[in-house]
Amino acid sequence: MTQSHARAAKSIDEVIGRMRAIEARLDPADGVACFNRMYLRVVELTGRQLAAGSFQDRAFTEGLEVFLAHQYVDAVDAADGGRPVNEAWQPLFEARGDRAVRPIQFAFAGMSAHLSHDLPLALVATCIERRTTPDTPPVHADHLRAAELLEQAEAEARASFGAELTAPDARAAESLRHLVGSFSVARALDAAWATTQTLWHERNLRPFHDATLAAVTGGAVLAARLLVTPVLPPVEPPAESPVLPPVEPPADED
Repeated sequence: MTQSHARAAKSIDEVIGRMRAIEARLDPADGVACFNRMYLRVVELTGRQLAAGSFQDRAFTEGLEVFLAHQYVDAVDAADGGRPVNEAWQPLFEARGDRAVRPIQFAFAGMSAHLSHDLPLALVATCIERRTTPDTPPVHADHLRAAELLEQAEAEARASFGAELTAPDARAAESLRHLVGSFSVARALDAAWATTQTLWHERNLRPFHDATLAAVTGGAVLAARLLVTPVLPPVEPPAESPVLPPVEPPADED
């Protein structure tokens, strides 16, 4: 994994500071900025719940969140430095300047990569670092608590981007609703947990682990590319279809 100067971040507060700095310097219309706003909201919610004692294992949860954030920040640093971005993040970064892609698409494409690819890796790495397992309490219970915060952020994002789903062209809006409806935080989290279990049991079986990870990465790329598909108003048919002359039957040959 590419190392970045953000590796110095050791706490969720430092991560929030880094993400706010990213937000401050990006054009609000930048596709990465659209995701950053949604993800920043998730991290802020998590930070508040950590401070309130809502997680049973604060150290594990904070370590997980810091590891997760580093994977995203590494992608930002790589793009800024002209280096290759992690494959799972490429669809978002490649489309970030396409104004035919709506902000909600960017937000969900980034969240899809974050959950389907980065989260399982972060869970396994944090379990190894903390000398625990995904099945050891309260890892799964805290995962479910974090899921509630992610679903809250998803609902807020859908509400804040509501105008995009209704205007200005009704048919384009309908296409956009179908497209973003293909993404669900709840389904992504279920899949991420299943992937975590698989990667955990394969962690010492490198060929199987690498094959699983390759499949997961490929699926993450496919989902993100789908989510950043431009949704343009459909081409209007002509007011009157041209009347074509009838096809004359071939003349009988003598």
